[in-house]
Amino acid sequence: MDRYELRRQDYSLSADQTELQAVYAKFFRSRSPLDTVRAAEESGFDKNLWEQLCATGATTMALPESAGGDGATLVDLSLVAEELGRALAPVPWIDHVCAARLLARLGALTGAAGSAVVEGKRLVALDTRVDSASGRRLVGAAAAADRIIVRDGAEIVELGFDTRPAPVANIGKLPMAWVDPAAADHRTVLAEGAAALAEYDRALDEWRVLTAAALVGLVEETLRIAAEFATTRYTMGVPISTLQGISHPLADIAITVHAARNLTRRAAWFLEHEPTVQPGLPAAAFVYIAEAAPKAATTATHVQGGLGVSEESAASSYLLRARGWPLAAGDLGASAVQVAELFAAATA
Repeated sequence: MDRYELRRQDYSLSADQTELQAVYAKFFRSRSPLDTVRAAEESGFDKNLWEQLCATGATTMALPESAGGDGATLVDLSLVAEELGRALAPVPWIDHVCAARLLARLGALTGAAGSAVVEGKRLVALDTRVDSASGRRLVGAAAAADRIIVRDGAEIVELGFDTRPAPVANIGKLPMAWVDPAAADHRTVLAEGAAALAEYDRALDEWRVLTAAALVGLVEETLRIAAEFATTRYTMGVPISTLQGISHPLADIAITVHAARNLTRRAAWFLEHEPTVQPGLPAAAFVYIAEAAPKAATTATHVQGGLGVSEESAASSYLLRARGWPLAAGDLGASAVQVAELFAAATA
């Protein structure tokens, strides 16, 4: 039997993975309440929370042992991302670990600077727009980063600015900023050519998978918020959750969460172990939940009526990020086209 035959169909978690997810669920629940999330909205980044997260080994675990990390798999990382999304944690952990893993594959995590990246003391951003190749571009975590990794034509370049780029207001409340490689104070070419660009594409796929996982956690939390509201509000003597107009849309959200989680974990597993077998899965998982998350969050908001769209409502905070987080990838249509092209090539 092929050693992977059963695992291709079974994406249940091990006991260690279940414990890992429980640990980070507890961490984000206690360290990233909604008040903390809202306090960081102007900058999109909570430095204190970032330092606490790094102290748990969340950045170290993401890297291979050869780079000084703990060798966690993408499935492991997706569990952390899911809990980050559930809490709307204002830290660019996904961007950092994807950039750091790219640096490790390029052999660029060396010396004191490399160790600082591994430990999260030197925060690295990644240009995650699928349509960026050169010139000025918006980067999702640039306003919080010490260094920014971008594609500039056929080169993979590390950029540094003596003054961090100013954050740009965005509905996802990300530490997003405009980055112009030509204006960087420090510019280092890490690699160039087809092989280097392929590694960058791998980093984008990892970002898609982990962002998809974060959106799964986000949507599941909107479902919990809406369901809790629906079971405590009454009309004509019964909870509104008993009405089909409420219960059926909430059931649809539960189905979306289940499907997206399975697709995301499948994408994570294949990207880790057999990246050439199902190359379209990372983009497919991302596109599916990126399209579904705003619809699900909107439904959950509507369940609460006028309260749902108020500034003090937790549901409104989730709705904004459900719409805004996927925008860090640029045009969602470009990712959808990539899915179609990859699956078409596989069946040709």
